Amino acid sequence: MSLQDAAHAGAAAAHEETVSGVGHEHPSDGKYVQIAIFLGVITAMEVAIPYITEVSGIWLAVMLVLMVIKFFVVVAWFMHLKFDSSLFRRLFVGGLVLAVLVYLAALTSFQYFGDDTTSVDERRGDPPAGAEADH
Repeated sequence: MSLQDAAHAGAAAAHEETVSGVGHEHPSDGKYVQIAIFLGVITAMEVAIPYITEVSGIWLAVMLVLMVIKFFVVVAWFMHLKFDSSLFRRLFVGGLVLAVLVYLAALTSFQYFGDDTTSVDERRGDPPAGAEADH
């Protein structure tokens, strides 16, 4: 089978699904509105948390969980991954895991999870290295 024959076969199958309705059932408009409201609530929480408290410790974990929930809802419903092959699901989950790991590595490199007390910061009024503080 040539590449052109495969393209025509794929187009015919896609056309058949559209015409006859064979394939997965699409969500109703009401379902999409429910999903949009759910995503709006999660986004409002993500925006409100930094205004309410300092994002550290448990709040960082809450923000990461909210991010993952939004990712899965958007990918599952708006990108129709819920109805696709499990191979695509694995690819998206792998990408999400990689993104979270890169984000955590970046936060760690910026010392987000703790203060490096061995460093000297002259802007804070720390004594220069090797000098002892007067008692």
